[in-house]
This record gives sequence, C-alpha cells and structure tokens, in this order.
Amino acid sequence: MNGIRRMSQTLILMLLILTAVGCGGGSIAIERGSPEVPEVQVKAAGPETEEPAESCNAIIDWVDFLMINGIKYHYNYEGSGKVSDDQLGEKLGEVSYMLNDHACTDYEEKDGDAAFLPIGTAIYAMKGYKPEFRVIANSKIYEVSDNPNAATLGQLFDIEGKVDKVGLESAQDGSPIGDFSAEASAQFIQELLPLQHVGFNQVYEKTKHESGIFLRVYLLDGTSFRLVYYPEGNGFTAGAFGTESLKTLIMEQRAHIKAAAGL
Repeated sequence: MNGIRRMSQTLILMLLILTAVGCGGGSIAIERGSPEVPEVQVKAAGPETEEPAESCNAIIDWVDFLMINGIKYHYNYEGSGKVSDDQLGEKLGEVSYMLNDHACTDYEEKDGDAAFLPIGTAIYAMKGYKPEFRVIANSKIYEVSDNPNAATLGQLFDIEGKVDKVGLESAQDGSPIGDFSAEASAQFIQELLPLQHVGFNQVYEKTKHESGIFLRVYLLDGTSFRLVYYPEGNGFTAGAFGTESLKTLIMEQRAHIKAAAGL
C-alpha cells in the first residue's frame, strides 16, 4: 500500500513539473499557480552503475538536482549566474551516478546522485554560505530543496543578514512586478526564518487545490531565489506554515505593489 501511495505522489509531482516547464523557460511564469516542486520524488531500489535503464519505457523530465550528505539541492538557474573559482569552498564530494538516461521512475535517490552531472563531477561548498544551503558543482549554484535535518526555515536557508529585499513576481511571465518596502522586507525575513520546517508534503496536502503567490528573495551578493506562498493554507512550498501576522504582511504588500503597477 505504501508503494502505491509513493508512486501516486511521484506521478502527481511529475505532472506538476511538466506543467511548470510548459509555462516557458523551464520555470513557472505565473504569479498564482501550482506548487513548485524541487524535483521528481522517487522511491525504490535502482542501478548502482551508470548503465542505460533498458527496461525503462518512461520519458522522464528530470529537474537538475544533486544529493550529498542526505540533502537534496536543485540548480538555481533563475537566480544565479556562473560562479568563479574564488567562490569555491572545501570539496564535499563527487557525483557517483547520473540519473539522466540511466535511471527509471522507480529509482531511489541517494548521496552522490545527480540528474545531469557526469560521474566524477566535484561538489564544493560555496564561500559565504553554509553547505546545508548552497553548494557548487560544474560552476553552477545548487540550492537546498530538501533537508530533513532542518528544524526551521532559518536552518534551511542560510540568509540571515544576507537579504537585500523581497519582491513580488508578475502574473504571466515571471518578471518582477515590484518590491516590498525596506521595512516590510526586513519584517518578512524576521518572521520567516523562525517558522517550523515541516517539509513540502505537509504543506502540499493543505495547499494542493490552491493557487500560489510568487515571491522572490534578493540577496546581497546579487543572487536570488523564489518562494511560493499559499494564503488560504498560509503555507510556503519551502515546507512551513506562516503566522497570521506574516500572512497580513504579504497580502498588504502584494496589494500595494499591484496597485502601484496598475494591476
């Protein structure tokens, strides 16, 4: 019975990913839409060597992710550029298995796995951030999507003292609509980071029939990342439920920004 449930979750998540990719550029480009999904969630045993999955008849659109030290990361393609060698911290490990063209939908992800990175690709910590939040591989920034050891969003996201502002993303194409005020941005982060991290699945169960509001957190180093917020369920796809005061802050800032933009 558990296997059936896990397979159902996998199919739902894959459909959500395909819907997101269909919105253009491999990302969700609407302000209110389906939950973002960090990657295909799959369970069961899989191949130990990088051999083609001869018995796999599925066409899998893998999200660009890697896994190391029990933490899953996805490539932050929208909010970061190519990194330089002077941003590399200590070496954390290497890719030991590439899923693309080798794994099927019943594969169980494990440490050393990556969707598209070849075997032997080095994985480094990123200077300025804890490795639980961001790592670097193949000159790209990979950002945490699932860390079962994070008790709060502050432990999930190493951004305290590193935030420039918070913005609202647009309705159709994902471009910025406008920014929270400086005071509201600071309050948003102050209330966000202590929230209990309960994981994506708990939030999804309460928000799966709801449209989301797309927010972007801009960091002082010029990078950024997206948060999706669901006001009815008062949840974030990062895996946390908000407070009432945080909900009020988001909805008020959203209304002000849209009004100023004539929306």
